Parts: sequence; structure tokens; C-alpha cells
Amino acid sequence: MKLLSCAKLLRYAIEQLMLLVKTKIGPSKINGIGLFADQFIPKGTITWRFTPGFDLAYSIKDFEHLPELAREYVARHCYKSKRSHHYVLCSDNARFLNHYSDNPSILDAKDELNPENIDVAARDIHPGEEMTCDYSEFDAEFHGFPK
Repeated sequence: MKLLSCAKLLRYAIEQLMLLVKTKIGPSKINGIGLFADQFIPKGTITWRFTPGFDLAYSIKDFEHLPELAREYVARHCYKSKRSHHYVLCSDNARFLNHYSDNPSILDAKDELNPENIDVAARDIHPGEEMTCDYSEFDAEFHGFPK
């Protein structure tokens, strides 16, 4: 059996865990860095699930007590959950999902067994396609982008 180095294992965890499908990050035509499918993802597939102990959820009080640079990072890469009212930070590459409200490939869905909602493929997603979502579905503080 081949053992993985710590660096390879960490890279695998960062790239794969809690996203329930294979993905990669890369330059986005929408904004900065985006999340791309690294496999065929059929419509209806659960693509992400909040995982306590891996993903982070900050109460408003906990968020306010973070050091300033940590708050800036969390604010840039998290969302304020409409369900729990916590600031949720995906610890995997799901944080690179870009907003595309006209035709998102990922939809927010309820999961009664989870403290947060799950993400589900809205349609078939092909390898190399950027995965997108509609921030307004799940982010209590998203009110659109400035014109």
C-alpha cells in the first residue's frame, strides 16, 4: 500500500472533502477564482453538505471577537446563513462558488438532518464547467452586486 505524504493528504482533503463531488479551482470568467466540475455531475446530485468540525459556523458574537484580519477573510469567503443566522465558512473549495443568478448550476436545498442547507446540482454539470450558485438563496446579507 502506498502511503500519502502529509502535504498530498492535506491537498486531497482541501480539494475534495465536504464537497461531495470532484472539483478543481481555476480562473473564472465571472470573478477571480471559480469552482469547476472535475467529473460529470448528474442533475439532483448533492454536491456539498455542511460538515461540523470541518466547515465552520460563527455566531455573530464569535465573528465580532475574531481578530480584524480574520474577520476580513471570513467576511470575504463566508455567507450569513438564512437558516441558522451564523456566518458559515466552507473549509473546502466550495467557498470559490461564484454567483450567477440567471442560471446557477447549483441550488440550495433543505436538509432536516443538518444545521445548514445542502447544495444540489440544478442540471447536469459537465467536466470543466464552472459551478455557480445564486447567493440570494442562502446568504441573508446578499442584496445583489452594486451596478
